[in-house]
Amino acid sequence: MDRNLALELARVTEAAALACGRWVGKGDKISADAAATDAMRRTLDSLDFSGTVVIGEGEMDEAPMLYIGEKLGNSSQPKVDIAVDPLEGTNLCAKGVNGAIATIALAPRGGFLHAPDMYMEKIVTGPAAKGAIDINASPTENLTRIAEAKSCNIEDLTVVLLDRPRHDKAIAEIRKAGARINLITDGDVAPAIAAAVDGSGVDMMMGIGGAPEGVLAAAALKCMGGDMQGRLVFMTQEEKDRAPGMGITDLDKVYTCEEMASGDVFFAATGVTNGELLNGVRYFSGGAETHTIVMRSKSRTVRFIEARHYFEHKPLY
Repeated sequence: MDRNLALELARVTEAAALACGRWVGKGDKISADAAATDAMRRTLDSLDFSGTVVIGEGEMDEAPMLYIGEKLGNSSQPKVDIAVDPLEGTNLCAKGVNGAIATIALAPRGGFLHAPDMYMEKIVTGPAAKGAIDINASPTENLTRIAEAKSCNIEDLTVVLLDRPRHDKAIAEIRKAGARINLITDGDVAPAIAAAVDGSGVDMMMGIGGAPEGVLAAAALKCMGGDMQGRLVFMTQEEKDRAPGMGITDLDKVYTCEEMASGDVFFAATGVTNGELLNGVRYFSGGAETHTIVMRSKSRTVRFIEARHYFEHKPLY
């Protein structure tokens, strides 16, 4: 695929962030998500590819979706699959809390795991500890392996988890082992990416979160040379019944990063609110500033883009 697609994706996430950034702190996650979705769809339709959404916006948010199966782009080559979350962290945006991002990934047709809109158990670390993690091992064992890989003490490591009762046991064990913990309220894609960035302060992310977000995280980790494992978590029989229709036959399978995102993968994310990885949208008279990360797995190039947008020349925003 054309390497310039990576920079085109930056335009897509910037448009979504600029649109929903107007809704930060206003307590209306539905309107924020709708603004991001509309801007992302409009920008995607101007790009030179034939895209199909295979990972769409989560139904759990009860928000407007870029739905699975939707066709985007101007119907030219190449043919790509799209994984997308126009506003990852809708509650974070609505409350004006750190960590909301607009994000998207592309892969060749068939390159993404078709993860149903359900939960996934995940464990993530960066390139320095690649091969050290095991989703079937205990938190203590994983921390020990990562510390050995990084030539540091467990006490030097920081683990990110969603602040949910389902993680209470893991949190207690991590604290007993001596590692530091950063509990987040929503949005686990950005922390997963941060685990692969030197100096981010995040060494591992683990726990149960959304499966679509897991695929997006895998796309980013593949581009950065990080490591990730995921296993679908079925909460109801209905969810189990949906799985075969998505091509999932082994309900207990542990997926590697490569199995969730394969081929020449592109990834981009733009900050909506401030976070450990990206700054949020900052408005000034007549325009705004955005902060974006964009990458490609084939070249392992990772770019951070700071952009200034002048609305006189971008009337849609």
